[in-house]
Amino acid sequence: MTFPAPLTGVVPPVCTPLTPDREVDVPSLLRLVDHLVGAGVDALFVLGSTSEVAYLRDAQRRLVVEAVTERVGGRLPVLAGVVDMTTPRVLDHVAAVTAAGADAVVVTAPFYARTHPAEIARHFRLVAAASPVPVIAYDIPVAVHTKLPADVVLDLAAEGVLAGLKDSSGDLAAFREIVTGARTRPDITGFSVLTGSELLVDAALALGADGAVPGLANVDPDGYVRLDRLCRAGDLERARAEQERLCALFGLVSVGDPARMGGGSSALGAFKAALHLRGVIDCPATADPQIPLSPQEVQRVGEYLAAAGLL
Repeated sequence: MTFPAPLTGVVPPVCTPLTPDREVDVPSLLRLVDHLVGAGVDALFVLGSTSEVAYLRDAQRRLVVEAVTERVGGRLPVLAGVVDMTTPRVLDHVAAVTAAGADAVVVTAPFYARTHPAEIARHFRLVAAASPVPVIAYDIPVAVHTKLPADVVLDLAAEGVLAGLKDSSGDLAAFREIVTGARTRPDITGFSVLTGSELLVDAALALGADGAVPGLANVDPDGYVRLDRLCRAGDLERARAEQERLCALFGLVSVGDPARMGGGSSALGAFKAALHLRGVIDCPATADPQIPLSPQEVQRVGEYLAAAGLL
């Protein structure tokens, strides 16, 4: 399909359901896609952090893209993460996911190897030159240990290297700088700025963001679509109430005991437990070496769902 410029609205980063032996559960993945598309989301992002991209083997990554793009059938854009350490490895993923049908690729800064802003810019230029589809930058310093500088992002947007940005940095001031630059610089057109925050969608849209990529939208896509539409309609009071309901629901990511698991195990485990409790996926397994939630922690996820009106 023709990729929209700019991309707007709700773009869930799709969880990757797994079987008990940690293979991709394609039937559950397809039900999840139907769950999201049926709620009216505007695009899908596979192979992101919420998709457990760092844990998936290359063949599993390709299977996810093939299954999702076939199910979507061109009704919505499908973005695919091509997350890896350095440019040559990312280029291999670009070739694989675009052959599998992805409409855009989502690219972080290089990691493991220490990088300079000039090297980050060169990385994106090389990826864009080799990619047959638009390139969206993914700013997630907690994972790659590099913050994408706002001036680099805006200059690459002006060059036509980048079609958009997914910002998961948590730096609202830098996010605002990019939103403002994308709106006011005459040499930038059709550039999409998306927040990765579950908790600040209303604030990001008020700043002028184009949309949101919230992991919690797997669990409650209707809520995020409703929030997006209320914000765009200018119904700020109802939008604030919906955002606050979603903020309360987001508390489920903290059910895991921090004495025995990391925040990623807790959050991804909670998303998958919620999807399992809602009957969307067959198994809440997360990829190794993440630690699974206990039955008591899963029960707490159910309590959050019930409080949000989802059970």
